[in-house]
Amino acid sequence: MIKKLFLIIFIIIFKLSFGQKEVYSEYYKLRKNYEKIEEGNSKALPYIKHYINKAKAEKNYEKLVQGYKDGIFYSNTKEEKLKYADSMINAAKLSQNKDLISAAYIDKGVIYYYNYKKFQPALNEYLKAFEYSKNSDNNFLKYQNLYHIGVVKSYLGYYDEASKIFKNCIDYYNLQIQSPLHPNEIYNNKKGYLNSLHQLIICYRNLNNLPKADSLIEKGLTEVSNNPDYAQEKGYFLLNKGILEYKKDLYQDAIYNLNQSLLPIQKSGDFAWLSVDYFYIGKTLMSLKNNNEAISNFKKVDSIFQKNHFILPELRENYEFLINHYKKEKDPAKQLYYTSQLLKADSIISKDFIYLSPKIHKEYDTKTLLDEKNKLQKKNSWGTFIIVTLIFFVIALILLLVLRYRKEKNIQQRYNALEEKLRDHQTEIKQIKVSEKNTTEEKKTPLDEAIVEDLLKKLKTFEDKNGFTQKGLTINKLASQLGTNSKYLSQVINDCKGSNFNKYLSELRINYITKLLFENKEYLKYNIETLAKECGIASRQNFSDLFTEINNIRPTDFIRKRKQELENKGDFTKLNPI
Repeated sequence: MIKKLFLIIFIIIFKLSFGQKEVYSEYYKLRKNYEKIEEGNSKALPYIKHYINKAKAEKNYEKLVQGYKDGIFYSNTKEEKLKYADSMINAAKLSQNKDLISAAYIDKGVIYYYNYKKFQPALNEYLKAFEYSKNSDNNFLKYQNLYHIGVVKSYLGYYDEASKIFKNCIDYYNLQIQSPLHPNEIYNNKKGYLNSLHQLIICYRNLNNLPKADSLIEKGLTEVSNNPDYAQEKGYFLLNKGILEYKKDLYQDAIYNLNQSLLPIQKSGDFAWLSVDYFYIGKTLMSLKNNNEAISNFKKVDSIFQKNHFILPELRENYEFLINHYKKEKDPAKQLYYTSQLLKADSIISKDFIYLSPKIHKEYDTKTLLDEKNKLQKKNSWGTFIIVTLIFFVIALILLLVLRYRKEKNIQQRYNALEEKLRDHQTEIKQIKVSEKNTTEEKKTPLDEAIVEDLLKKLKTFEDKNGFTQKGLTINKLASQLGTNSKYLSQVINDCKGSNFNKYLSELRINYITKLLFENKEYLKYNIETLAKECGIASRQNFSDLFTEINNIRPTDFIRKRKQELENKGDFTKLNPI
């Protein structure tokens, strides 16, 4: 929903800010090919590439931004969305239009927030957008960015700060709704208004200001009514209504509203709030003494956590319920499993929610866990098994961390060695000329010196023009291209290059792609298959094996280390955009 909303918002901003009329343009015709395809369907991407290529050729950066924007919308993986977002930012910067740049940073922040659930990186992108938009006359863009900053602050636990932001957003959007605007603009402002209302409810709920939260929920439900355009927003309001009813011990009402909110939240793909829904359904059922169904819902929360490696702080209690349940059931295996899951959840909460982490009541802190293990040991023989298992787990974890540290250190040393060679240009195949002192007697197979010199010159041209990137190149094909025979060519390569043809070709290819990866950031975005094709190697495995053999480091490790080095140096802007 958020992605669809802001795609529409972006188009409106784009048209209002830049006055572009595409009704009969070539760009309009290109977009007509895919505009009705559903979100996340990669069938649209070939059409979008035509759109992007046209904009690149014409250096029409505003259209190029729109092309990358469409790429984000129709990509079906978060990694691909992020690549398009980076390209969109580069194109926006080339346009030198601050509104476009601001909107591009907002979209990248949305990807971090919505697809990755990485709130700190999302906030960083929104703050960059703010810098570009703060002097803009485009108030819609400003409040769009302000809303997203508020969302991240709320997620990170800064509810007082976030609530002030959402109040400002509500005032702005409400004023726009009352204005004589185009229906599409009213619709988008209404979406912004309802979402700001929902976020303010969350803040009030977490600040324990339940009367205000309750009042806003009723206001939100009245606004959305049964309008299908606002089905997701209605789901959020019903979810919060159910939570408040649970807190008031109105369990039957809570169950009804929580179940009513499930379908629209499921359709939106918002797994974070879906987890909250299942959690409160479980708590309500437990209060109604329906423990089996309650546990079933708590397990659904765990399934979402396993799949997405993300959990909200208020869901920590989910695992305390599961641990207690299986403790009563005398099932130490499941008790141990959910204890491990709780530890994983604590690790994520401590990392992603630094502000909230110290404030969370932890019934199962480290001391309590150790006490529980001791009790299990005294009560039955399973206690020993659990303690031994946990000790083994801790030892294994320590060993794993040590091994990982050593492995990482070794990889860093190999990367440093290769980097030094690259900076000194030592990985280039040296051109070896036949010395005047070489005699035909010194060669394994006598060849005329003129033939040798001629072949060496042709090989140099072949190397300089990157002819080795041809796919399916064999010694016979190359000999034919150089106007010689494979026997002569093989002899010259063996004698003057110091290796056989296959090794010579492999080194040229790997050195070529290694240099590109080191000098051009864009190649760091490519997958292994694409890099292999770029240098003429047919298979991913063959490429990886050759890269490792020649450079003494795996390509994935080299790429990762190169990215880290560039991030540390802040050199991204010096590299070419897509």
